[in-house]
Amino acid sequence: MSSRDNAAIFQLLALLEARYAIRVLWALKDGHPQTFRLLQDSVGGITPNTLNTRIKELREAGLLARGPDGYCVTPVGADLLRRLSDLPAFSARWVAAQGRKRSPPET
Repeated sequence: MSSRDNAAIFQLLALLEARYAIRVLWALKDGHPQTFRLLQDSVGGITPNTLNTRIKELREAGLLARGPDGYCVTPVGADLLRRLSDLPAFSARWVAAQGRKRSPPET
């Protein structure tokens, strides 16, 4: 990978590692718009201030938009979510493997 590719990846990861950023996107993965309150409930545990900040950052990044019915992912955001759609299967395999590593050997 080129240093330019690495910079782009680091920039995206910096955006997504912000507290609740991925959870905000994930809450909108079904493509249905959500109002601020519904999005707050969908994410769970997020303060209004933090949600406002994440929405602003994700909108500036072109991943979220505000429409007449609420917030929704943009086509770019939907593309990112499609690429992240393998995470549930990967994470299930990963957690299972972690459990096998920690289990004491049977005697």
